[in-house]
Amino acid sequence: MISAETLIYLFMALAGIGSTVSVYYAVIEKDLIKAVIYSAIQSTFYALLYFLLMAPDIVLVYLPVAVGLIPGVLILLISKTERVEQDEESV
Repeated sequence: MISAETLIYLFMALAGIGSTVSVYYAVIEKDLIKAVIYSAIQSTFYALLYFLLMAPDIVLVYLPVAVGLIPGVLILLISKTERVEQDEESV
């Protein structure tokens, strides 16, 4: 039987791996809207980590800012520019 402490550490490891994968996809993605979505997913994993580390007050502030406000501002800024990142050779 898995103890509760081991289960929490397992969730923390999965959240860490998930956030790392999300950051990787956010960096390599050429479509900037998809990159913002991957960044929001990464922020959600961080919020889960904060919750598992017993910092619910940080989660209450971090989640609306990192998942709602920052992606909203970035999408607004991307709408003023081009959506897809171009290669340096084609510019």
